[in-house]
Amino acid sequence: MNRKVALITLRLLAFLACAGVIRAEQKLWIEPRAEVLPVDKPGPFVELQDGSLLTVGNNTVITSSDDGKTWSEPRRIYDGPKPGIPSHGLLLGTRDGVIVLVYMDFSTQVSIVRGWDAVKAQPPEGGRRAVWTIRSLDGGKTWVDRQKIFEGYCGALINIIQTSSGQIVVPVQRMLLDPGRHGQCTYVSADNGKTWRRSSIIDIGGRGFEDGAFEGTVAELSDGRLLMFMRTTLDYFWKAYSDDNGLSWRVIGPSKIDASNAPGYLIRLASGRLALVWNRLALEGKEPIRGAGGRDQLSHHLRVDVSWQRLELSLAFSEDDGKTWTKPVVIVRADSGEICYPYILEHSPGRLWITTRNRAHVRLAIREDDFVAK
Repeated sequence: MNRKVALITLRLLAFLACAGVIRAEQKLWIEPRAEVLPVDKPGPFVELQDGSLLTVGNNTVITSSDDGKTWSEPRRIYDGPKPGIPSHGLLLGTRDGVIVLVYMDFSTQVSIVRGWDAVKAQPPEGGRRAVWTIRSLDGGKTWVDRQKIFEGYCGALINIIQTSSGQIVVPVQRMLLDPGRHGQCTYVSADNGKTWRRSSIIDIGGRGFEDGAFEGTVAELSDGRLLMFMRTTLDYFWKAYSDDNGLSWRVIGPSKIDASNAPGYLIRLASGRLALVWNRLALEGKEPIRGAGGRDQLSHHLRVDVSWQRLELSLAFSEDDGKTWTKPVVIVRADSGEICYPYILEHSPGRLWITTRNRAHVRLAIREDDFVAK
């Protein structure tokens, strides 16, 4: 094997390990102030009026009355034909007691990975992963108003919020063309998820199915504006602000938060602080390790300019609506594989559940007061 082929092979193996295709025995280090939860579900969770938890899986809903230690038998959500078979997705319990599920339609998806033209940076014709919603008016017993809100290709959904004025806001990414890259928008509902409107589209350019602005996470600020952080391949989250409940986005540009090519999760806490969990650009105290990801996917293993750090998750808080942040603290670290796609539930004021959707199965609880100055 010549040197060039060996280099390409090593980088391809690194990518496959990051993607979870190749798996080794993974060992986790957990921050001593964090508590390991006896919960086997990653969320998202909705807290019902009786104090129980609800989550969804593959077209089913389950509940737990003991903080996720045990779960009920699965109950089917939808009995009809595809398209739009409900799957795991984003859950929100509104202040009016409505449960809203926003999910990607895996039942009719057509992957853009197979058939991607790396030279032209174009997805194959017909690539799709539509986004649907469905809602429950009776605590998850029955579901109504199933509808498609986005036709196209959405790579992932990260979070969903209800603003202080009652609007539901969910970031949805979309594949843009010529060249192929991701753009970001939000969908907004003013009637508890019955109808939806789409925002303006954020397009920062790019080239490749891992490039652009995508996998947005949103939170409301103290003045009523919305802040959204978006994943990029540019070493930092990009941010955008909305002053109309997510229907349009302005002041778009790079944040000061360094980030790997992976999404974060942003949440506004009962204390008024913002909390952010994410994969930083580099391992703590190290220089970035670049490669295995980038602007020219599927030939990313030929590139060395993008960080794909997914071995550490860090946590930071902001007291001033994201202007400044506490020093990031690594809360979990792996010796191999990946820890990414975090989720945060403020299960009670100041007590945060932090989980991941990837194969590491991180299930932690932390107390806000343990990580911020008294």
